[in-house]
Amino acid sequence: MVVHVTVMSVDVTARPEPPEPSLKRARRLAVLGDSTAVGLGDPLPRRGGWRGVGPLVAAALGVENSGYLNPSFAGARMRCVLTEQLPAAVAHRPDVALLVAGMNDTLRPDFDAGRVAADLAEVIQRLRATGTTVVPVRFHDHSKVFRLPPSLKRALSARVAELNSAIDDVVARERVPCLDLDRLPGAYDLVSWSVDRLHPSELGHRMLADGFTGLLAEAGFAVPEPVSLTCSGGAEPSTTGHVGWLVLKGIPWLWRRGREFLPYAAVIMWNSFRAR
Repeated sequence: MVVHVTVMSVDVTARPEPPEPSLKRARRLAVLGDSTAVGLGDPLPRRGGWRGVGPLVAAALGVENSGYLNPSFAGARMRCVLTEQLPAAVAHRPDVALLVAGMNDTLRPDFDAGRVAADLAEVIQRLRATGTTVVPVRFHDHSKVFRLPPSLKRALSARVAELNSAIDDVVARERVPCLDLDRLPGAYDLVSWSVDRLHPSELGHRMLADGFTGLLAEAGFAVPEPVSLTCSGGAEPSTTGHVGWLVLKGIPWLWRRGREFLPYAAVIMWNSFRAR
């Protein structure tokens, strides 16, 4: 008996890989918020003002000067972003908006986490309606950087935790990326902070920019020139400049905010005393 075996040919040619999705290019960038958004802590040479996180992110994304907007200002609270900065940002129609605000709220006697959350949500919603990808931040425990008496440290930590909880709720509900400063590598290293311990140093601003662009890359944006963590292009603050800033700006600021924050801190201290 002759058995005929039929061999079937199988095409083993590999299927072509699906094309890589094209990356989005950010042509317009807006930076909203407080003094960190302004760039305090990263001075430019020859008293040329501040650089900071915004220009660093713009350079990394390839955003031209005409596409960059920064209406932020020192002392801004979340409500300031909503009422005073957002209209210009909406008119700018940015592809990306970075938002650094909320810490000034924690130092005020009328701090209301629910109101901060509502304002943040409205900022995100109105920007997203223009096609903008919005990236806010949640904050580190600033009492680990700025030395305070134990009772004041507990008070500030509690406020920051309440603020972060509100931000977390909005971020989850609105489904936006968020830069967590508490988990940012090096966030608690003193070299990341300027002399006042309130604002990032040049290195700190570079770390913020690197964190922001990392999230934007995950969101599908091209980052043609990744942020370098090597300091360059800024002015090295002198000892005289440090002292001058502390005397003329830092100490008066601490005095004003300290008086406003003290009643809340007193409650924390009293509760701690009663719990003993």
